[in-house]
Formats: sequence, C-alpha cells, structure tokens
Amino acid sequence: MKVSRPVLIKGTLALSLVLVIVLAGYWWDIVSPFHPDRIQGILGKAGNFAPFLHMVMMALAVVVSPIPSVPLDVAAGIFFGPLRGTLYSAIGALGGAVASFLIARFLGRQVIEQFLGGHINFCTTCSDRLLTKVIFLSRLLPMVSFDIVSYGAGLTKMSLKAFSIATFLGMLPLTFAYNYFGSVLLLNRWLVVILGLVIVFLLFIFPALIERYNLFSLRTFFEHTD
Repeated sequence: MKVSRPVLIKGTLALSLVLVIVLAGYWWDIVSPFHPDRIQGILGKAGNFAPFLHMVMMALAVVVSPIPSVPLDVAAGIFFGPLRGTLYSAIGALGGAVASFLIARFLGRQVIEQFLGGHINFCTTCSDRLLTKVIFLSRLLPMVSFDIVSYGAGLTKMSLKAFSIATFLGMLPLTFAYNYFGSVLLLNRWLVVILGLVIVFLLFIFPALIERYNLFSLRTFFEHTD
C-alpha cells in the first residue's frame, strides 16, 4: 500500500507528539505542581480571572495527558464551590477534549484511514449512531482516561458535534463528584491510562465486529456506502 507524502508527514508528526507527551511524563515531575493546595493559591492570585485561568489549566490537562486533571477538579470544588467548580471544570475539560479530538483528526485520521478504508468508523452517520453512546458511557466511568479517549475519537469519522455533546453530558456526574467529594476519588494513574487505551481499541474493534459478523444483529442499523 502506497502512502502519500502528506499522510506520511502527518503520521510522523502524530508519533512525535505522542513520544514527547510520554517522555515528558516519564522524565519530569508533572504531578506535584498540580497539587490542589497549590492550584488554590494560583487561583487566589488570579482575582476575577480565576474562572478563566482554571478553564485553561483544565483544557491543558486534557491535551497534555501526563498533567493530572483530578487535582484541578478538587481545587475548583474548594475554591469556587461544587456547582461553579463543576461548571468551570466541565467547560475547560470540554475545550481540552475538543482540542485533542481535532489534533488527532488533523494528524492521525488520514493515516488510520489508509488501512481501514470502508470501516464503519469512517462513515459519519454510522459513527455518530454508535460511537456517541460509547463516548458518553466512557465519560461516566472514573477509571477511563478522558484525554486518551478524546484523541482516539478524533481518529474516527465521528462528528465534532456528536462528540462534544456526548462528552459534555457524560462528564457532568463525575466532574461534580470530584468537585464535591475531592481527593477521596483520586485514582491509580496507570489503571486509568490502560483502560483508556482499551476504550480506544473498542472504538474500532466493536464496529468492525458488527460489520463483519453482524454482532448482536446490529449490521442493518449501520449499513453505509461511504
């Protein structure tokens, strides 16, 4: 299979980005600077810009996977209160998820499509029917990596609108829980990453099984021509 030069360049950039993010988390202590107490101090100095600053930090935590987002939720719940903290955290996380989705779409989808042309995930209507539910359910689970799933969804042909709606609505219960209950809900980071990768795998393998084997008799609901 011949790979075009633009696709090769994008694939190289995507791999480089992943490598930088992984090495950054391995070489540098990115977790300590984001302790809830330190975040509260930063927000306190920001004055009226505190909500905007928190949303930017939350978005960055989603785009740059090694940066932990849970301490930001905890700090927001203490500093702003559970309701406002949940709102600011959800808006920031949505912004980061959309950014991750678009980065993966620009750099990685053409590369994946070279090998999976005709796959159900590359039919927009089919993707929205099935993957919206998968994204929504993944956002409800505390043990699934928010950022990795966002990047994975960008590799499909799922529409940005469907992704955004499923992400925002699905994240609200867990975001509120983090803001309200705080550090009690801190999780094992590696478990979160591994399960996030499992969800991304399922984003591709489950639709393929439907298409090939008529899994659960769902093939007729996802017939497509593009």
